[in-house]
Amino acid sequence: MKCSCCARTKKLFESYENVMGKYTLCPECSRLLYKLRDAKSEENTAEVSELREDINRRIKKAEPAFAKWYKSVFDKEDAQMSKKLVAYFSASGVTGNVAKTLAEAANADLYEIKPQVPYTKADLDWMDKKSRSTIEMQDKNSRPEMADHDAPVADADVIFVGFPIWWYVAPHIINSFLEAYDFSGKTIVLFATSGGSNFGKTLEALEDSVHGSARLMEGKILNGKPGKEDLAVWVKSLAL
Repeated sequence: MKCSCCARTKKLFESYENVMGKYTLCPECSRLLYKLRDAKSEENTAEVSELREDINRRIKKAEPAFAKWYKSVFDKEDAQMSKKLVAYFSASGVTGNVAKTLAEAANADLYEIKPQVPYTKADLDWMDKKSRSTIEMQDKNSRPEMADHDAPVADADVIFVGFPIWWYVAPHIINSFLEAYDFSGKTIVLFATSGGSNFGKTLEALEDSVHGSARLMEGKILNGKPGKEDLAVWVKSLAL
């Protein structure tokens, strides 16, 4: 008995073979379409995203019937795929750069969690006991105000939430974000950047901020400059 993945792959290959025999395509369009088929069967989201962009640019010049087929196939497949969102807080820009690459790798929407009052360099001085960030992190009930509540959480099935590690946990604005939305039935995957520490007690510190039937997962520390392909492999490994 074949697994559902085998059946899905077989159906995907048959669909592409049928269309290749039905329409007259130039060698480049044929090559791209076959590569797209292979990338989708391997669930290589990074390559799928790049190939879709290439084909979309070329499809405008294609036969109307083929363009209609192409659109109908991918509209249906997109509807069946889990919708992803990458939401991140970045004080210095480091986490933001990782989040943008992750959104491309996961074919996800991108949303920045912004504080209502931006942090200054002095605010982020962790050695100053009177700095804003130090005071906030010393108070477990601190919930910094966000600039808006416009994250497209309702449209997503999987939400990657990223942040820098502060005092071995997530900045409290992440608690503010998690408490501001209904994540029922959704999966939340944490990712972070850090100067040296791991997640520490991050998961434990955020659990009470997630209500309903949401699934909260400790993801990965993404230091350095991880590439899109590496991040795509990680996303795939999560089997979301």
